[in-house]
Amino acid sequence: MMTQTNLVPSESQSDGVKGWIYTGEDGKQTAYWLCEKDGISKEHVHDFDEYFMVIDGEYILEISGKTIIMNKGDEYYIKNGVPHSGKFKSGTRTFHCFGGQRA
Repeated sequence: MMTQTNLVPSESQSDGVKGWIYTGEDGKQTAYWLCEKDGISKEHVHDFDEYFMVIDGEYILEISGKTIIMNKGDEYYIKNGVPHSGKFKSGTRTFHCFGGQRA
């Protein structure tokens, strides 16, 4: 799964994060992210929905004026057009499903 072919270019993700992306026949994508150090995902918006789950570690989601601390097994659905950002700890792993082309 984690091959060079599927590796997300570093300029398409937060500093300290490695990601691998998979594209379905309909163009929608899933991704696996591995946070190699503590970091920040700057506020951004997608023109498609996003579902994600924390596999391991901790991700602090900032969305709609709320701070949501997510740990192993927690999941969240983000509607398209909603600004969101976050903080992650080293070792955090997440899985994402995108309703469009993320990378």
